[in-house]
Amino acid sequence: MVMRTPAGKECPHYHADFHRGRNVQECRLVQQNPASLHWKPGDCSRCTVPEILLANASHEMELKLAIKPRLLGLGRQYEISATCLRHSISIDDPYVGCAKCNASRPGLDVFWQALGEDSKRD
Repeated sequence: MVMRTPAGKECPHYHADFHRGRNVQECRLVQQNPASLHWKPGDCSRCTVPEILLANASHEMELKLAIKPRLLGLGRQYEISATCLRHSISIDDPYVGCAKCNASRPGLDVFWQALGEDSKRD
């Protein structure tokens, strides 16, 4: 289930429960990483996971999020890493996805060819 974060973005990793007096807000992606700092609702405004999932909704891509302190503890840094579960390789750009998965899609090469021809016309 996709919920709206405190920042107004829709994210499948965010969970909130305010039913009958409960006050539960959590990022389940951060909870999976024990090396990360604790999540705060304000972290959602700077997190890029919802944008990555909008750009690439591959089911074979696994995201990991680590919140780390910046220099001298001033501010928080968000490190996102992506892995392809099918090929067991690290993904350089999670917005694009796995290069091997993209190469195996039959209609994608037609798109890239059309995109290349348009750039030659300019």
